[in-house]
Amino acid sequence: MAGDEPSRRRNDRALDEDVPMPRQDPKERVKNFKEVALGYTEEMAVAEARRCLKCKSPQCQKGCPVEVPIPQFIDCIVQGRYEEGIALIKSKNALPAVCGRVCPQEQQCQMNCVRGKRGDPVNIGRLERFLADWEREHGVRVPERPAATGRRVAIIGAGPSGLTAASDLARLGHGVTLFEALHVAGGVLMYGIPEFRLPKEIVQREVEYVQSLGVDLRLGNVIGRIATIPELLEQGYDAVYIASGAGLPQWTGCPGENLGGIYSANEFLIRANLMKAYRFPETDTPLRIGKHVVVIGGGNVAMDCARISMRLGAKVCLNYRRSRNELPARREEIENAEEEGLTCNFLNAPAEFYGDEKGWVRAMRCTCMELTEPDERGRTGVRPIACSDFEMETDTVIVAIGQTPNPIIQRTTEGLRTNPRNGTIIVDEDGRTNLEGVFAGGDVATGAATVISAMGAGKRTARAIHEYLTTGPRGDRT
Repeated sequence: MAGDEPSRRRNDRALDEDVPMPRQDPKERVKNFKEVALGYTEEMAVAEARRCLKCKSPQCQKGCPVEVPIPQFIDCIVQGRYEEGIALIKSKNALPAVCGRVCPQEQQCQMNCVRGKRGDPVNIGRLERFLADWEREHGVRVPERPAATGRRVAIIGAGPSGLTAASDLARLGHGVTLFEALHVAGGVLMYGIPEFRLPKEIVQREVEYVQSLGVDLRLGNVIGRIATIPELLEQGYDAVYIASGAGLPQWTGCPGENLGGIYSANEFLIRANLMKAYRFPETDTPLRIGKHVVVIGGGNVAMDCARISMRLGAKVCLNYRRSRNELPARREEIENAEEEGLTCNFLNAPAEFYGDEKGWVRAMRCTCMELTEPDERGRTGVRPIACSDFEMETDTVIVAIGQTPNPIIQRTTEGLRTNPRNGTIIVDEDGRTNLEGVFAGGDVATGAATVISAMGAGKRTARAIHEYLTTGPRGDRT
C-alpha cells in the first residue's frame, strides 16, 4: 500500500487544477462576434464535477444569491443524470444559461469553494452552463403549473431581476404580467452584453421558458407613460414590482463632451447589441467609430465596449483613473480583452475634449492621478497631480463610468421615496418601498450592479411579495 502513496499524491495534485474551458483563438475571435468561450464537452464536465469534495457543510451554496443547490446538481453530472441536474438548478434559477456565462462566480459561490483553499475552486459556473446547454439541445421540460391563487402582480422590466421574480411568483400560482419598455425582453442581457459573451438566442430561450410558466409578457409598454403605478393598482393588480434597471448614463462633465464621436456606453452597446449595428449595412442601424477609440472606465461594461470596438477594426485604449489593481472588471474579461489587443492606460482622468472643424472629437486632454488612502467603504481614492496634463489623439470616445435609474417611474409615482443623489428607489432588505403593495429591486434600487445581484433581489422580493399577497395588511387576504 505504501507504494500507492506517490500515485495518490499525484492524483490529488491533478485534482487541484481545474479543467480549462476551450476558447476561440484571440487572433480569430477578435474578427468575429461568435461566442468566445466554447463550453465543456461531456467528458470535461464530468472530470470537473468529480473535483467536488461533496462537503457536509457546502460553503459554495452560501455564496449563491439565488440559492442554487450546487453540490446536488454537480453530483448529478458525475452520475450522468443531466435532466435531474438541470431541474435542480431551475427549481431556484430560471436563467441558468445566462448565469453560467456572465455570473461572477469567482466572487460568489466559487470564492467559498473548499477546493479553492489549496488549488483551483470547482468551476461551478461552467458546470451550470454545461447543463443548461445540454437541456437546450435535448428539450426543455416545463414544470406543471400550480393552482391559481387569484392574486395578480405587475412587474416592470423584463431584465434579470424582473424575469427572476416573474418565474418565482408564477411557480407559486400568482398571475404575473411582465411589462417591458423595449421591443424585446431581456433588459441588459439583450442590450448591454455582447453577442460573443452572451448570445442573444440563448437569452430569448430563457425568456421563453419564463413565459411557459404562465407569465404574460407585454413588450413596448413604458410604465409611467401608458399607465402609472397607482393606475396599475387601480386596474386590479395586488402588487407591483419595479425592476426597471439603471439605464441612464453618467457623464464626465468635461468641456467638449457634446462633440460627435463621443458615446455613452449605453448608446454604444444598444446600437451594437440590441440593434446589431455591427452588421451595418445589413441592418439599418449605423455605428460610426474611428480608428482610434478611447474607452473611459474600468468595469465589465468598459471591457465590453472595448472588445466590440476591436472587433469593428479599431485600435482601443482603456483609460482608467486608478491602477490595474483596482480594476473592477472580472479578471477573465480583462485577460480576454488584452489577449485581443487592448491597451490599458492607468492613473489618468479626462479633463477636456477637442473637436475638428466638423465638430467631431479629434483629441482629449487627460490629467494624471495618484492613489490616496481608502475611504470608509475601503475603496482607494484618487487625486490629480498638478501640472501633469497630457493630450492623446482619438476619433471616438466611449464613456463607461456608470449608470443611474431612468427617473420616469419615480416622477410619475407620487410619494415614492428615492435617493436624491442618484434617483434609486429606497427599499428595505426585502424590496418593500414606502408605498403599500409596491416593491422594487435590482439596479433601480442599488444602482448599476451585476446580473446575479439583480437576480438575487428578484428572488428575495418575490418571496416578500408572496408573503404580502397571502398574509399582508389587507383584510381580504387569507
